Amino acid sequence: MLRRQLIGAALGAGLLLAPFAGALAWESEVESLKQRWEQINTQQAEGERRAALKSLSDEAESVAEANAGEAQPLVWYGIIEASHARERSGLGALSSARSARKALEQAIELDPQGGNGSAYVTLGALYDRAPGRPLGFGNSDTAERMFQRALEIRPDGIDVNYYYAAFLEDEGRLDEAREHARRAVEGTAREDRQASDEALREQARRLQSRL
Repeated sequence: MLRRQLIGAALGAGLLLAPFAGALAWESEVESLKQRWEQINTQQAEGERRAALKSLSDEAESVAEANAGEAQPLVWYGIIEASHARERSGLGALSSARSARKALEQAIELDPQGGNGSAYVTLGALYDRAPGRPLGFGNSDTAERMFQRALEIRPDGIDVNYYYAAFLEDEGRLDEAREHARRAVEGTAREDRQASDEALREQARRLQSRL
């Protein structure tokens, strides 16, 4: 009887731990994707980034598909595929941008905070840089709504303030662009995105001096 009770207890513990172990599995996979994305974007030469991001994006898509219903894998697939789009040209770039947009919008449906605003920042940049209709989906009004939502979530973010400043410069709103470039330079780098945030801070300094 005691032996059966011990076996039952062990099985019960296993059932309780299984979902927790699954969550840890995807979290570690996302952390790996994040670290490798940082390394590619901040350390690899421009000519090497496209192939590296293509491979990483394929892996991120698989992680997102294997963890349907989880927002973070979708956020990171979207971020990585958006970076891949930036390295491509023509219709290939637009195809990657569409895939990134779809993943990020799905992530927001699951998590209205969009991964602490990261989904909104990336969507803002996508809507800003994609060609407009009928070829693409670019739209300045939508881009600004995405940036504003990201600012509501993380007003001192280096990334959102830099990309919003670049958007405002393109729109000819130079006083506002200067203000957000200043906020980007003075912003807080995230502990898990230190390298990429510091690279954006440097870009914000260059933007600030140009403005």
